[in-house]
Amino acid sequence: MTALRTGITTGTCAAAAAKAAAMVLAGQTAPARVGLVLPEGQAIEVPILYARSAAGGRAVAAVRKDAGDDPDVTDGLDIVVTVWPAAGAEMEFFAGEGVGIVTKPGLQVPPGQPAINPVPRQMMAAAVAQVTSRPLAVEVAIPGGRAVAARTFNPRLGIVGGLSILGTTGIVRPYLRKAVQESLKCALDVAAACGVRRPALVPGRIGAKAARSHFALHDEQLIEVGNEWGYVLDIARGYPFAAMLVAGHPGKLAKLAAGDWDTHSARSAGALGVLGKVWRQVRGCPLPASPTVEGVFAALRPSGRKRLADALAARIRAAASERAGGGIPLAVFLANMAGEELGSDGDLSPWR
Repeated sequence: MTALRTGITTGTCAAAAAKAAAMVLAGQTAPARVGLVLPEGQAIEVPILYARSAAGGRAVAAVRKDAGDDPDVTDGLDIVVTVWPAAGAEMEFFAGEGVGIVTKPGLQVPPGQPAINPVPRQMMAAAVAQVTSRPLAVEVAIPGGRAVAARTFNPRLGIVGGLSILGTTGIVRPYLRKAVQESLKCALDVAAACGVRRPALVPGRIGAKAARSHFALHDEQLIEVGNEWGYVLDIARGYPFAAMLVAGHPGKLAKLAAGDWDTHSARSAGALGVLGKVWRQVRGCPLPASPTVEGVFAALRPSGRKRLADALAARIRAAASERAGGGIPLAVFLANMAGEELGSDGDLSPWR
């Protein structure tokens, strides 16, 4: 099988453009490429489309988004960053053309702020700090982004005016289902060969981080399932596992309770409908209005939050147990984006 080409996130593009623009602002030669260190420690070089001075004591640079072999809607768009001296002592972020503004609570960025997620903000701050210690104002624009955003979930999430600047690793890894499933089978093979009898299954990095912070897990024990829950639960019955832990954010895992075993947003229903149904069953009233699962849980009082999470975990556990054939005891642990426990169902003691 030919290896698929990886790409870079919009956050990486923005960080590289910010660094190039900061170099020009500092009087340095406009670079053809800039070096970055990604959140997981990988060093890369990013080509710069252009970097030049702009009116009003500003500088501007651009990077063309390359998503590799992933069918990303932002592939080929220009990420344009303009920088100038900040008015205060901290870096400031602004949304330019084609970058959205957050209007509803529940996202990683509060209402009124540009839709630039925390990790890309950190990446831009780190990139600029390599050039100057002076605080800068940073405006990120994506020409054509407003039209492209209409094809994404942004309008439903209350992000108006354009796209979001995203990315947690800095790298876009292309999705090919057969390759993903082969990798997951290898991970389960390795786990079993290493003597793992109680694996922990998580959707991705958020779930993995939460699981590591709440449970005593070693590397082979932690399996990042991604969206392939049906596949993993189907083949898990063929391994000598004594129990399995399902852990992660309810925004992904709630879909299992509804029988959506491929949890990719393009191939499954949203989790909010599942939450609403569970809440009506346990409380008999509608959930607080929020465009995200994270926002729903944040809006509830602690007692209601735990009651909803426990009830949801019980339904996830029942559905996953049935899919896995009922022969392997399961436990479910739900955490929010900060990794804080929301609720659980089943015996968690084997992983403590």
